[in-house]
Amino acid sequence: MNARNDDGRKNPGGIPLRLDMSSAVRGAAAMEGRALRAAIADVPALLASAPHRLMFLAGATAVLASMLWWAGFLVAGYAGHAFPSAPVPAGWAHAVFTQYGMLPAFMFGFLLTVFPRWMNQPALERRQYVPVFAGIFAGYLIAQVGLLDRRPLLLAGIALMLVGWISALAALGGVLWRNAARDRHALSCFAALVLGACGLAAFGAFALGAPWQFAFVAIKLGTFGLLLPVYFTVCHRMVPFFSASVVREGYRVFKPGWSMPLTWALLMLHLALDLTHRQDWLWLADAPLALVFAIHAIGWQPWKGTTPGLLAVLHLAFAWLLVAFVLYAAQSLLAFLDYGFLLGRAPVHALTIGFFGSMLVAMVTRVTQGHSGRPLEMGRIPWLTFVLLQLVAVVRIGAEVSSDAPLWLIVAAVGWLIAFAPWVVRSAWIYLTPRTDGRPG
Repeated sequence: MNARNDDGRKNPGGIPLRLDMSSAVRGAAAMEGRALRAAIADVPALLASAPHRLMFLAGATAVLASMLWWAGFLVAGYAGHAFPSAPVPAGWAHAVFTQYGMLPAFMFGFLLTVFPRWMNQPALERRQYVPVFAGIFAGYLIAQVGLLDRRPLLLAGIALMLVGWISALAALGGVLWRNAARDRHALSCFAALVLGACGLAAFGAFALGAPWQFAFVAIKLGTFGLLLPVYFTVCHRMVPFFSASVVREGYRVFKPGWSMPLTWALLMLHLALDLTHRQDWLWLADAPLALVFAIHAIGWQPWKGTTPGLLAVLHLAFAWLLVAFVLYAAQSLLAFLDYGFLLGRAPVHALTIGFFGSMLVAMVTRVTQGHSGRPLEMGRIPWLTFVLLQLVAVVRIGAEVSSDAPLWLIVAAVGWLIAFAPWVVRSAWIYLTPRTDGRPG
């Protein structure tokens, strides 16, 4: 006979419909659980499927971690509260781990991807780039914990970062060797990374007890021997390429062969003067550098690339490089004329927050969009981050002439966190999920 349900309907199988529905719900939940576990289990392989996924995720994490520690230090000092004492001067640690931990993670992700493409070689294998991620990111995280009054962890973290860095040099050097170093952009980036390894090693020596000059060399090498040469080299190659691919009619590609060697020579002159404490003579290098960057800013014809947003932000970010070196040259000339260093650290923050930070958002957003199968557009979150970062740069520069500089330093640090938080969350989601077009990588 047919059983009847509570509502009087017939159930031919003799099993109450309520029980059938419960079983179906449990079955669906079990399937969803298995799918979720499978997706989580696939994350490591997905991350390792391309160098930029691993290294960009590391960089995105460091963007917040580095500034969170620095903001905590500033807030505690301003409020008169105790904060774990770093084993090295906090300001130097801030400079070193942003220059050698945060920004290079993105640089390695980009270069490990494009080096083979620039030189028409097969893509690097996982065994070549995964150790770079493991060393640099794990070392960075350990070192960050070490800054909380844990000197052994700080030393271990720096050592591990250096191991990862050397692994990157080995992988990239192999590509360059097979090309016989004929690609000048690749050669320029590799030379900067070698100087970066020397700078990181110098700071490790300082943390072990070497004289303070080792830390001073590390900080200066990080800015003018590592980051600026890599950034300018990539801009020299990619900005005209991106512009020409969008502005197809009437665009003249400007990529002069003289500018990279000249920029390198002037940067080495800047370093020599800076490291010998002749800052009042830096204008000899910085004024010509400002001119070189102005020539490129005009030569790339930004008025032809106001749309789309991904192209416009590249030109806007590059403008900060010109601003920074105008400030550097003015600062040095004022000192040369016995007016003192009136601008304080305004030039370096126009360079680091204005240029490095803005170009980071512009370039990484473009790579992330293209390599995830998404449209080549800025989108609301990247635009929000980019605009807020311009305000952060202005605030940090203005803090140098403020009557309450410590407060404005806190505003700038917190502003950085607010600006980058949504961009980091969005980027991390992209790196942790498959491409939208179904392609590998």
